[in-house]
Amino acid sequence: MGNSYAGQLKSTRFEEVLHNSIEASLRSNTLVPRPIFSQLYLEAEQQLSSLEGGSRVDNEEEEEEGEGGLEPSSPPNAYQLPPPPEGCCTTDGFCQAGKDLRLVSISNEPIEVPAGFLLVGAKSPSLPDHLLVCAVDKRFLPDDNGHNALLGFSGNCVGCGKKGFCYFTEFSNHINLKLTTQPKKQKHLKYYLVRNAQGALTKGPLICWKGSEFRSRQNSNTNSASLFPLLESSGSLTAFPGEPAPGMNSGVPVGAQLAGTASDHPSVTTATSPAVFNGKDSPKHPQLAKNSLSVLPRPSALGILPNSGPPKKRHKGWSPESKSTTDGGFPQGAGNRAKHEGTSMPCVPQPGLVGPASATFPLVASGEPVSVPDNLLKICKAKPVIFKGHGNFPYLCGNLNDVVISPLLYTCYQNSQSLSRAYEQHGASTMQPISEETQLLLTVYYLVQLAADQVPLMEDLEQIFLRSWRESHLTEIRQYQQAPPQPFPPATSATAPVTSAQLPWLAGLAASSCNDSVHVIECAYSLAEGLSEMFRLLIEGKLSKTNYVVIICACRNAAIDSCIAVTGKYQARILSESLLSPAEYQREVHYELVTGKVDSLGAFFNSLCPEGDIDILLDKFHQENQGHVSSSLTASSAKKTAVLDASGAPVCTNSSTQNLDLGSFEKVDFLICIPPSEVTYQQTVFHVWHSGVLQELGLEKEPVTKQRAEQHVLKLDTEAQARFKAFLQNSFQNPHTLFVLIHDHAHWDLVSAVPNIYSQSDPSVGLVDRLLNCREVKEAPNIVTLHVTSFPYALQTQHTLISPYNEIHWPIAYSNGVDLYHESKKYFGLSEFIDSTLSGHSLPLLRYDSSFEAMVTALGKRFPRLHSAVIRTFVLVQHYAAAMMAVSGIPQMKNHTSVETLEITQNLLNSPKQCPCGHGLMVLLRVPCSPLAAVAYERLAHVRARLALEEHFEIILSHPSSGITVGNHFVKQLKMWQKIEDAEWRPQTYLELEGLPCILIFSGMDPHGESLPRSLRYCDLRLINSSCLARTSLEQELGLAAYFVSNDVPLEKGAKNEALESDGEKLSSTDEDEEAGTEGCFEAGSTSEKRGPVKRERSHSHDSASSSLSSKASGSVLYGESLAQPSGPPQGELSRSPPPGGPAEEGRPPGEIQRLRVSQGPMVISRHSPGPAPQPDSSLRTSRRNLQVPAAPSSQLSSSSSSSSGSSSTCTVPAANVLVLQASQCSMAKACRQPPIVFLPKLVYDMLMSTDSSGLPKSTSLLPSPSVMWTSSFRPLLSKMMTSTEQSLYYRQWTVPRPSHMDYGNRAEGRVDGFHPRRLLLSGPPQIGKTGAYLQFLSILSRMLIRLTEVDVYDEEEINTSLQEESDWRYLQLTDPWPDLELFQKMPFDYTIHDPKYEDASLICSHHQSIKIEDRGTSRKPEDLYVRRQTARMRLSKYAAYNTYHHCEQCHQYMGIHPHYQLYESTLHAFAFSYSMLGEEIQLHFIIPKSKEHHFVFSQPGGQLESMRLPLVTDKSHEHIKSPTFTPTTGRHEHGLFNLYHAMDGANHLHVLVVKEYEMAIYKKYWPNHIMLVLPSIFNSAGVGAAHFLIKELCYHNLELERNRQEELGVKPQDIWPFIVISDDSCVMWNASDVECAGERSREFSWSERNVSLKHIMQHIEASPDITHYALIGMRKWSSKTRGREVQEPFSRCHVHDFLILNVDLTQNVQYNQNRFTCDDIDFNLRVHSAGLLLCRFNRFSVMKKQIAVGGHRSFHITSKVSDSSVAIVPSQYICAPDSKHTFLAAPAQLLLEKFLQYHSHRFFPLSLKNHGHPVLSVDCYLNLGPQISVCYVSSRPHSLNISCSDMTFSGLLLYLCDSFVGASFLKQFHFLKGATLCVICQDRNSLRQTVARLELEDEWQFRLRDEFQTANAKEDRPLFFLTGRHI
Repeated sequence: MGNSYAGQLKSTRFEEVLHNSIEASLRSNTLVPRPIFSQLYLEAEQQLSSLEGGSRVDNEEEEEEGEGGLEPSSPPNAYQLPPPPEGCCTTDGFCQAGKDLRLVSISNEPIEVPAGFLLVGAKSPSLPDHLLVCAVDKRFLPDDNGHNALLGFSGNCVGCGKKGFCYFTEFSNHINLKLTTQPKKQKHLKYYLVRNAQGALTKGPLICWKGSEFRSRQNSNTNSASLFPLLESSGSLTAFPGEPAPGMNSGVPVGAQLAGTASDHPSVTTATSPAVFNGKDSPKHPQLAKNSLSVLPRPSALGILPNSGPPKKRHKGWSPESKSTTDGGFPQGAGNRAKHEGTSMPCVPQPGLVGPASATFPLVASGEPVSVPDNLLKICKAKPVIFKGHGNFPYLCGNLNDVVISPLLYTCYQNSQSLSRAYEQHGASTMQPISEETQLLLTVYYLVQLAADQVPLMEDLEQIFLRSWRESHLTEIRQYQQAPPQPFPPATSATAPVTSAQLPWLAGLAASSCNDSVHVIECAYSLAEGLSEMFRLLIEGKLSKTNYVVIICACRNAAIDSCIAVTGKYQARILSESLLSPAEYQREVHYELVTGKVDSLGAFFNSLCPEGDIDILLDKFHQENQGHVSSSLTASSAKKTAVLDASGAPVCTNSSTQNLDLGSFEKVDFLICIPPSEVTYQQTVFHVWHSGVLQELGLEKEPVTKQRAEQHVLKLDTEAQARFKAFLQNSFQNPHTLFVLIHDHAHWDLVSAVPNIYSQSDPSVGLVDRLLNCREVKEAPNIVTLHVTSFPYALQTQHTLISPYNEIHWPIAYSNGVDLYHESKKYFGLSEFIDSTLSGHSLPLLRYDSSFEAMVTALGKRFPRLHSAVIRTFVLVQHYAAAMMAVSGIPQMKNHTSVETLEITQNLLNSPKQCPCGHGLMVLLRVPCSPLAAVAYERLAHVRARLALEEHFEIILSHPSSGITVGNHFVKQLKMWQKIEDAEWRPQTYLELEGLPCILIFSGMDPHGESLPRSLRYCDLRLINSSCLARTSLEQELGLAAYFVSNDVPLEKGAKNEALESDGEKLSSTDEDEEAGTEGCFEAGSTSEKRGPVKRERSHSHDSASSSLSSKASGSVLYGESLAQPSGPPQGELSRSPPPGGPAEEGRPPGEIQRLRVSQGPMVISRHSPGPAPQPDSSLRTSRRNLQVPAAPSSQLSSSSSSSSGSSSTCTVPAANVLVLQASQCSMAKACRQPPIVFLPKLVYDMLMSTDSSGLPKSTSLLPSPSVMWTSSFRPLLSKMMTSTEQSLYYRQWTVPRPSHMDYGNRAEGRVDGFHPRRLLLSGPPQIGKTGAYLQFLSILSRMLIRLTEVDVYDEEEINTSLQEESDWRYLQLTDPWPDLELFQKMPFDYTIHDPKYEDASLICSHHQSIKIEDRGTSRKPEDLYVRRQTARMRLSKYAAYNTYHHCEQCHQYMGIHPHYQLYESTLHAFAFSYSMLGEEIQLHFIIPKSKEHHFVFSQPGGQLESMRLPLVTDKSHEHIKSPTFTPTTGRHEHGLFNLYHAMDGANHLHVLVVKEYEMAIYKKYWPNHIMLVLPSIFNSAGVGAAHFLIKELCYHNLELERNRQEELGVKPQDIWPFIVISDDSCVMWNASDVECAGERSREFSWSERNVSLKHIMQHIEASPDITHYALIGMRKWSSKTRGREVQEPFSRCHVHDFLILNVDLTQNVQYNQNRFTCDDIDFNLRVHSAGLLLCRFNRFSVMKKQIAVGGHRSFHITSKVSDSSVAIVPSQYICAPDSKHTFLAAPAQLLLEKFLQYHSHRFFPLSLKNHGHPVLSVDCYLNLGPQISVCYVSSRPHSLNISCSDMTFSGLLLYLCDSFVGASFLKQFHFLKGATLCVICQDRNSLRQTVARLELEDEWQFRLRDEFQTANAKEDRPLFFLTGRHI
């Protein structure tokens, strides 16, 4: 259903929104109900509808027919299939001899192929998913260029072996193609078939039939919504509907992304957009770029493309302007079908095997093999990388280890030739694809303008080809976008195309001015000669300045052969290393270290040092300084408190609920799965332990131990399987517990567990897939999987299991202008780092080290056989060693390090000296390769030891699989700072290293979600593997630096002081630093003796504005720019950065734990609009920060909801300036105000700093993850304006998983909608607060479950119990299950009302009661009636009645939302009967669903409704409730409790909803499977009395009909069941009291109450002996305050309410008053009793009534008829004098009367007020005169039971619409007080006078003219009139 609440998050309390959203979901009645939490899912959904409509529905594969003519509109040729010979096989896929021809069936069977024949695949229209194998003479097939196929046909059947078919028509009949058009070999022979490595026959390339590219395709279905904005101004960008081929994508396989900042689409720019090369104006070829359009004319050679066959599918939903996705056909015959047919892609080398072995292309080699020279690497200093281009590629032999061959460029060319297909789909004339010549020429232009330090990037080339093609076809594209398709193509422009003869000359011309960086070699015969020439030139050293060699062979007819060799040392090294997979990269490095190849590097370094070996220098320094070392790490004794703001708002989620009924779960449990990192494990355990979530979910009791928290966190290592199995077992055993399986860091390890060529024997491969995607998890109805990641791209492919509606992007950007985070926080993510770097007025936060890069490049040339990672590591370690020596007093070493490394080392060593406590900063040194990390650690530790710096800073080597090792000296420091007493304590997370001066060597190929402390000052990423970058791997490295910055320092001071220095060379500390910080560094005050999880506090983690200039300057960026414009959002959410402010989720030091309540302070202050945000629920944990900044006029207070640890401590800055100055140097004190400085490799830096045409960093256009690939190169760029949701849709459209990805096989399951209903994805930038968000989500989910399983029921004790007569308890035995009729008839009737809802009603007097009734207090205000009633919150039992929000599997059929039922299938039946009292025929309507028709009798099937079936009194069925249940309802279509399935315990029952006509449609919508009784329209404004009246009359009429019908069947009339149930729509549960008596007649008894089903109660009552003698049966209303004596008597003869079992036979002559709105049940009870009938209340049964705030009697609003009157109407205005000018009211007269009498009856009966001894005599009716007036009810009917009134004197007489039974003689038997008052009420003034005369009232009563009144109704509303008088 999507999200009906597109828009902003409501600014109400979070839980409220969440609750409403869940309700909205549960309210849904469609087959797939609305997703839960949809109110919180804010992104618009139009895109989704187009995505679903365009790509998943319309893509059924169809054979393209109607290609016979060249004109697009030519009709299909009519073709009559000849009849097959008798007795032959006609099965699709088999030949007429009955042999199987399908490729999937015979791919592994040996097939005899005669010489000169080829196996080809034919497509049958009746088997779109299969290829039929045929053997065809290759002379009748085309060559590579689509030419030279002989006319005619010659083929054999491979099934039965029949040979010599000379006509394709004959052959197509034999193989049962069953064509509807003329058989043509060009149309039906589609693919060559080839054998793969395993020998299996697979689908190969398309057969290139000549001219097939000229055929136009037409498609009328062109409506799909636009997903992406236009790119620049050159017309709309269209999507190529390509089925992705594994490996045939433009992206680099397995991380082999070419990491260069190559040009942004050069030479195809329009006049309005100047060519931009690499983010700067190109110095070369401006003229060439300008004139590129004339140089790149439109290609003409069309039939020569290897993929020029027709696409294999028709694509619906595509138009040229459409940007939606479809599932198209890729050239080269690849595609999704491969996986269905079990074939593989033999033509594409598998990623990971790229190298010399991968020179196996699907093309024929020509000529002699080319020999690679032996000493090539030694001479060239780099392995040339040869990219295969167009045409044939020769074999290579010889020294293959020294060259690398890659198919990437070939794939790029292939993909780019398919660009125009999208337009052809729509009947546009054939747009020519970009020609091979143009492609090659554009490639040369691109290479020419690359700078010397740049590397070519395939994505750049793809975009260049795309834009070039669009520029050259701009006119046509615009025509097709604006006008309908034309039958004839428009005239094409007459620009001359580039011919193959011109190509070498043009390429040479382009390369002529680039100083030989590009060299063009032209060959005469084949590429082999060009390659040999290139190797010769390389060996001779003639290509030393050349980076790229372009080899062109343009000799063959019209086609060209080409390849491009990268010979530049820098480029070749990076490209060749980029082709290694991560595993190969590690193996290579390990090999180099083990074999000692790196020793030469060490020797080289030593030779550089002027004084000789560095180690000798170190030893010398060590001896000189021994004994003179003093540690500066002395601890300060200042004890202050510090806090960190752990702010975070709740997470929202969204889930399809068809298979997830929240109402059926009682509690929440969870398991968090994390990558196998010890630090991440400890960090997550800590979050769980301290968040309070275990207590809140009821999983643990206080205090929670760490061991209990560990039970909920699972490290995904080799031991995970056993624990996961236990989790599954637990979920299976507890079906009523909702288990949330949280997959944190979900982008890690997406490898499929399905065995394939990628998987090794390693059991850890595919572990995530094996566990989280196992069948048990997918099918368990009580497991919800929540994937949590900062980099969700690999989970957002075409095959994903996660619905886009189930994605949550955290944090939600803006919520009605209210920030989610407090304004004192600013999040620094990737986009903020880039912004600060581009701002230009300070030293940037992102930097690269030019001297380091230069040294690495020089050494790369010197040591060509070493991997660059090894070289970079050795150089960097050498720099750090030299910098340590320089800082320690060996100044000459400054020349052997870089300025950047020296700055880092200087600040590292100096920071502890500047702080009284010894706090220092952390330097993160990222070394992905573990062996290299070990080398770096050993070397740095050695240098540190020789320099006697062991106690100045720590060096920590981290590896994911191991914990943290810290020296004892530093452990003592940490324990002292954090006030930890525990002797065994050791830091287990990086967060606990807060303030420790250290170098953290962070190893492991990927970070696993480890959080770093806020004392992190430098993030040194110079060693990250920059050659194989995908977007995920790049962003997760940069995510290490993500940070929350405090904004709460005074702006002016910060800005002034931070920007003081600008001298880049100045590295030492300055005086200005004294003023730079306004917050001190203080120790955390301890509040507990021993360390506990909640009590321990720790020091504040502010940022270190270190002594160096760069830190200061970068700080000024924040204050100068970011703070000046705090409300500007970051650039979209593309760079995964949230809005300013927020919690460092994972950046929380663990010690700051102290749970505070929200009530202590405001939660969020809006940065965008004034006014505080609403308070969240007090159960949300918050952290509080209390900062008193001396420079600020007053202290700033903030508080916000905690995200991660749900905890805080307090930071107070003292007012004493002395202390502030003393502490100002602390690096931690400044840490909170500055994000870390990040050092990057030059390649990565360039990629982040250069932008593509969309304005985004180049890095965003990289392949999102190594495990996915692009579906097409014909894709738009990501847009800067995209939201996270749109970005998700982009990746879902344009990427597919590789075969190694765990989602690869999803679509093969055959479902169109492959989404899993219980999969969610939570994504957000790194360190933003996702852990706290999902822990809080668990808490909220738990509260929601509890709330969904609880209900507020009225809990009021019975009233007027003191007035009850003391009846003799001996009438009945206490243990009787049913009343004894004889005894029961002797019981007196209790007139007193005991139901607490009638607390405001008039007492009914009887002669039994004592006369001294106390005053019952003042009446309540009408509006207080609802508010003040007492309720209790009860847990719903399994026998509860439910409203629309309840969905469960059992109810689906009952509710009519079962798939087997057609929704809303019901029929309307009229049912009429006459009723004399109304004087007309009553016509009711039944709406009867098909599933309920068996309850009724029809004249014939589908005919006239005759009656409702009734059972017999003698029926004894245990699965059937005999009494039909009628529920009158109004205004409660959603909230009424009409789902009785569970209450009836599944028993068969008849339930009818009685609704008003105007509400019929809405009730029918919400309750499609319920029977409706629709009242006539005249009752639209009537009260409940009318419904009761009509129900009773209808049922009596039906009883008569059934008696007549069944009498014909031999049934006696008295045997027909006469009872019906009339139930309120708020009865929720039923209880039974069990009473145990001490003895037979003893007064001693005990009792208990239990919840029972309504079925139990009904069957018990229906089984009562003599039941037909009772007129009305009811039960108690439940109350927790029920006393024993109320249940002691099992039965009472008294009033019954709410749930009535009514005998319509006995009560035939007793009617409900159809005019009544209130108290109609009391009125009816009194009539029944006075008629001499029995009312019985079963006291051992009770009903609970739910408090429902809408509908019912509250839906009647009394308003003025004058529309502009806004004055409130009070009850005193409900009546007026006749003919007065009183304001008339829009309300029924009867309602006005009843309300007036309830509140103002003392105006009519002044003597009766509080005069309970002299009540008002009420004849034939009970009207509520308010609680202070008592009434005495008498019936005027003859033979009725009335109380004895002979001894009573009445204070008033009420005659309401009295009939002819009331006569003058009847009234004269009653006695009245002198001055008693009379009130006569009649329908009109005339009948009023007649009544006074008929009853001779003027004899005893005095009337005055002014005593006549009427209800305040207009004449057309038929007011009631009344006359008052006084007794004479």
